[in-house]
Amino acid sequence: MIDFYFYPSPNGLKVSIMLCECELPFRLVPVDITRGEQFKPEFLKISPNNKIPAIVDHDAPGGALALFESGAILLHLAQKTGRFLPQEYNGRMQCLQWLFWQVGGLGPMAGQAHHFRAFASEQVPYGIKRYTDEVNRLYGVMDRQLALHEYIAGDYSIADMACWPWIVPHERQGQSLEDFPNLKRWYEALGAREGVKAGYAMGHERHADKEAYKYLYGQTSKLP
Repeated sequence: MIDFYFYPSPNGLKVSIMLCECELPFRLVPVDITRGEQFKPEFLKISPNNKIPAIVDHDAPGGALALFESGAILLHLAQKTGRFLPQEYNGRMQCLQWLFWQVGGLGPMAGQAHHFRAFASEQVPYGIKRYTDEVNRLYGVMDRQLALHEYIAGDYSIADMACWPWIVPHERQGQSLEDFPNLKRWYEALGAREGVKAGYAMGHERHADKEAYKYLYGQTSKLP
């Protein structure tokens, strides 16, 4: 059994989609990051970075395994099941490079675009333009890759699952999929998959209210 610590954000949805695609049994443990549940001592033992998603896999090969960071969780589940990650070396490296591209680029830049465009307490034109333009550039990277391949790294994989939830809120990022026809084709094809639909149905990201801001923004090394 897998304990899945979840909040309906793009990073949480990556793992919910993978669990549903693999039809793995799991116990859903909601973590309300808008009310500070990510700072509870019992959660910090599992996710010391106080972020979701996180899992505890009680049936991992070496015994119970606690993992945080969505990319690490996807890789673990792919290796555990032997699915959605190529076995052949070059194919595996192609998949992993795009997974790391999402973790290091698409996710953080789209997240900053969300923040400056929708959540910042003051309008910062430079920040809005900087991150909107960078997300646009990254969409272009994906669009060119998808002009050559049906999926991001060849066959459908954890790289696709990692990217798709970050494309869902494209309008909030200031992007139009009409400008990226290959990306749009891929986005719609993934959205039609039963595993993706089931994972996405677990919940959608909620807008933060004023109370949530003290838990989501402005954190330092001191815990709330």
